[in-house]
Amino acid sequence: MNKVVLITGATSGIGLACAKKFAANGDRLILTGRNEHRLNEIRKALTEKGCEVLTLAFDVRDREKAAKYIQELPAEWQQIDVLVNNAGLALGLEPEYEGNPDDWETMIDTNIKGLLTMTRLVVPGMVARNSGHIINIGSVAGDAAYAGGNVYCATKAAVKALSDGLRIDVANTAVRVTNLKPGLVETNFSNIRFHGDSDRAANVYKGIKPLTGDDIADVAVYASNAPEHVQIAEVLILATHQASGSVIVRK
Repeated sequence: MNKVVLITGATSGIGLACAKKFAANGDRLILTGRNEHRLNEIRKALTEKGCEVLTLAFDVRDREKAAKYIQELPAEWQQIDVLVNNAGLALGLEPEYEGNPDDWETMIDTNIKGLLTMTRLVVPGMVARNSGHIINIGSVAGDAAYAGGNVYCATKAAVKALSDGLRIDVANTAVRVTNLKPGLVETNFSNIRFHGDSDRAANVYKGIKPLTGDDIADVAVYASNAPEHVQIAEVLILATHQASGSVIVRK
């Protein structure tokens, strides 16, 4: 209770769900995202419910701006207890040899480099205090590639490897590392992937009851509240009729 929780990509989807769940848990929130107006709306709504919220409008791909914001945090917000590396996206579903290089760069810079930037900025303080928890939002896509997933799957495989590597690096401390690997979650994820094609995005969830952002946020809060000697290292979360990243039974 009353932890300081920093959540990246907190303006929608899993990030927003995590913000609401950690707020209900009694924690104090630092929320980041690119949309300052949306951040202000979320802060107002959560503050009215009694949660302390600090918002920081920046893109995790901008390493200099991220460093500036984190290094200049007010004293009462500097001890970050939980870092939720949620900011991420998928773009396109073309074969690898037909992919858009701009989409590749955006995914790699956000899903991998952005995660690394936030980890580098926040985790040294956790190690110095011998206390803290990093929750990385990975994906079932990081376990095995699926048709058209190529670069996105590679970025989420990197999230798994980075989570495992960080867990090894901090094993001599009380800092914990969790990799959450959702399957099909109904958020604006697919709408972004298809560059705003809502009809195509809706077909992703057709015939199956997908997970929600709340389902993933519940696991994140559970992991953060586990006893100090318990490290929830990795959790794969799938819809009931999804068996893997590529096996989905639609009814």
